[in-house]
Amino acid sequence: QVQLVESGGGLVQAGGSLRLSCAASERTFITYPMGWFRQAPGKEREFVSSINWKFVTRYADSVKGRFTISRVNVEKTLYLQMNSLKPEDTAVYYCAAYGAGWDTSPTSWGQGTQVTVSS
Repeated sequence: QVQLVESGGGLVQAGGSLRLSCAASERTFITYPMGWFRQAPGKEREFVSSINWKFVTRYADSVKGRFTISRVNVEKTLYLQMNSLKPEDTAVYYCAAYGAGWDTSPTSWGQGTQVTVSS
């Protein structure tokens, strides 16, 4: 399994921005679709965004137009640029690798990074 380490979380006011990063341990990163998920207190983990090896992207409706996913394969790094943040974006954000294909469940997860948006 590929090892994933997130960073970039923190506390920000509503309307602000954050950029999350996810560093992967293996060169095979380039072949995996990658994604971001989040889990708010008392709620189930939910899909945020994903990107495949052709740089095709998917977004949850709740973040479309505000969040941008990207990847730099030579750096083995996945990013999530989050703009116009809202208090309801507060959650632990997880990076994930789709080791078995984009339309399956992720096979590798990072440890998560906390994002807190104050009103």
